[in-house]
Amino acid sequence: MLRKNLLRVSRAGGGYRPQFAERADRPLAARVLGTVADHVDEPRSALDAALEDLEREADDFKLVRGFAALCERDATFETRAAIPPERARRVAFEAAAAVGVVTEADRDRALGRAADRLGVDAAAVADSLYADRETRQVLAEFDPRWTPDELLAQYDLSLAQTALFDAVEVRVRSSDPKALISAVKRLGLMYEIHRTDAGREVVVTGPDHLFRRTRRYGTAFARLLRSVATAADWRLVATIDDRGTERELVLTDADVGVPGVDPITEPTYDSGVEADFAARFAALDLDWDLVREPEPLAVGRRVMIPDFAFDYRFADFRVFFEIMGFWTPEYVEKKLGQLADVEDVELLVAVDESLGVSDEIEARDHRAITYSGTVRVKDVVDALRRYETDLVEETRASLPDELRPEADVVSLADLAATHGVSEDALDTVAVPDHERVGRTLVRPEILADLDAALEPGQPLDAVEERLSAVGLSETSAVLSRLGYRVAWDGLSGGTIRETE
Repeated sequence: MLRKNLLRVSRAGGGYRPQFAERADRPLAARVLGTVADHVDEPRSALDAALEDLEREADDFKLVRGFAALCERDATFETRAAIPPERARRVAFEAAAAVGVVTEADRDRALGRAADRLGVDAAAVADSLYADRETRQVLAEFDPRWTPDELLAQYDLSLAQTALFDAVEVRVRSSDPKALISAVKRLGLMYEIHRTDAGREVVVTGPDHLFRRTRRYGTAFARLLRSVATAADWRLVATIDDRGTERELVLTDADVGVPGVDPITEPTYDSGVEADFAARFAALDLDWDLVREPEPLAVGRRVMIPDFAFDYRFADFRVFFEIMGFWTPEYVEKKLGQLADVEDVELLVAVDESLGVSDEIEARDHRAITYSGTVRVKDVVDALRRYETDLVEETRASLPDELRPEADVVSLADLAATHGVSEDALDTVAVPDHERVGRTLVRPEILADLDAALEPGQPLDAVEERLSAVGLSETSAVLSRLGYRVAWDGLSGGTIRETE
């Protein structure tokens, strides 16, 4: 984005059209780049004076200032002084108070006394006094990321972003709708999806629609344009609040593109409740796979994309999951209306308890989970367990009454995976040729051989090596089955003893 005072728009015909740079402005962009590069190791005041000369020559001074503002993002300014300015001022002011500065001669005498205290000459003190002022700072480095052509493209993008800061509503159609929705959610914007004759249209609520406009939301809203503009084909129509007058802004892929640099896709603030929940859920070893931004759900003439879906690994079954955060009352009402139109799907809804709408959600036959601050993973897992009970019964029905694995030793996890079911589905299935030890099935003769080989007093590491040789890793469960326990000897290890 550019500063608001650099915005250039045309209001001809009642519209609202950014005045984009033209191909004829390329030489000016190159001159701005060159001017900044030529002033490395010079004070900012010298660079500002050179840019002001360009402004007087250009048709629109705002264009020069816009180019310069973008270039400044790649410039490094620093304070250069023989003495830290704050220290120079403190010592000089103390000397001035002692001398009593009235005339120029008094000033020179005070600087001389300060110089003596600091061990430098008076000129160094004078130069250091205000070296940290912005106009006195020196351009230490300029490493531009853009060529003149890319600077034109970035200017157009930044200009359009600035115009969108005052949007009330934006409607977007994109050839990459999934990436668009991902960006909308990542930036914390409020949205709906409508089905139109021209295709799906994402309607994003702008910062002016909030009960209290915030600059952070407005900036995030404008940043969305970068993600929109990465698609090959897109069209954006925005309603702009132009100082109390609503105007329409139309942008397409022919107007704005993203220059050849890595796009900024992540917001500068915390990703919020959704990202926190996803990270904690992914760390669990459950029979459910978490899917971000699943397929859209039809809700009348509109479309809803829930935040997540949970896919059960052992059946074709999906539970959608929507997180209702801190939204405006109007937006909550719209979401409740959407939930009312969702049919023939399983839907969990996490509700910020401050909204006070969990009863309304449950009345619509959707399961509500209240939260404050973060969504408790346990609450979600408990809700999924209710579905899981029926799913386990269904998958268990596909199994025979008994199973006879060929391997002497097989884990329940491997046996379940072989038959495409969860471990819980094996609970009531007979495995007559094996005995269950912990989470492993073992032929009795293997256990008999181990029982004959083990003796009290054997080192634990030797016992573990023997168990591993036959494919057993649950040492504690096997030893308990054979009537042994481990006697630990500090940090040096342990030996096996008979259970008393």
